[in-house]
Amino acid sequence: MDALLSALADPVRWRLVSLLAERPRPVGVLAQLADARQPQTTKHLQTLERAGAVTSQRTGQRRVYALRPAALRDLAAALGRLADAADQAHGPQATFAHYGRALDAERLAARESGWADDRSFRFLRSLAGRPELVWRHLTESPLLARWWTPDDLRVSELVFEARPGGRIVQEYRDAEDIDGSDPVAGRAEGFVEEMLAGERLAYRLSPLLPDGDLAFTAHVDLGLRPTDVGTDLDVHWRISESTVDSADFIAGIGIGFGQSLDKLAAVLTADSHDTGGTEHGTDTDADADIHTRSAK
Repeated sequence: MDALLSALADPVRWRLVSLLAERPRPVGVLAQLADARQPQTTKHLQTLERAGAVTSQRTGQRRVYALRPAALRDLAAALGRLADAADQAHGPQATFAHYGRALDAERLAARESGWADDRSFRFLRSLAGRPELVWRHLTESPLLARWWTPDDLRVSELVFEARPGGRIVQEYRDAEDIDGSDPVAGRAEGFVEEMLAGERLAYRLSPLLPDGDLAFTAHVDLGLRPTDVGTDLDVHWRISESTVDSADFIAGIGIGFGQSLDKLAAVLTADSHDTGGTEHGTDTDADADIHTRSAK
């Protein structure tokens, strides 16, 4: 497949393939139609033949080339599979496009400081596990590290001091950035405001701009309510201190935090299945390169 793609990438060879799609032709005629010298045309045709795109046979003094449609159909099928994978209705490409539209809109709106103040977001999730288990996943750093990032990202640093006034640091990178050579995808700092174990958690968290200044402050309030099958989680976000440069961050709140909560729901569901429905959960450690701390 690589050889075929490389062979077809050359515009002269693509022209020769187009001519052979009409009918088999000898080298001399192909050279004339492609407006190329015959020795160059012969080399191009040999490259296409090695790649499986064409076949040839000698007829008297002439060598006649013909297209191999099967090779092109195989390539077309492979490209179609790639396009189908990228074109999933709710897949990563769709999310990327959604974020792009939100980004354009927020950048247009961000004309002066305070432009997004008092904007609010609400997220609702029905989760497996009793409130006590959900609470642990909201306040214990090793458990937070399992879900507290959008898709395709990983926690690279996490501090959550689970007490009023406790410090919060959240940093994340691309999930495939193993050696940390790619720029940090995001970093935020804040503190815990209020805690009522198993019922309510409130904190402030401010994403940082590349120069270290605050982009905006998020006032996040999480309420837990027991149900017959688990816990309902109700999350309210409110924005204050928004800067002009905060548009890129604010555009991703709905998508990013929603994806994080979906990961939390998946983690809790998996833990419930793994423990046979018991409520103690797991103490899976975060990755070795993650600095985590949780102070009660």
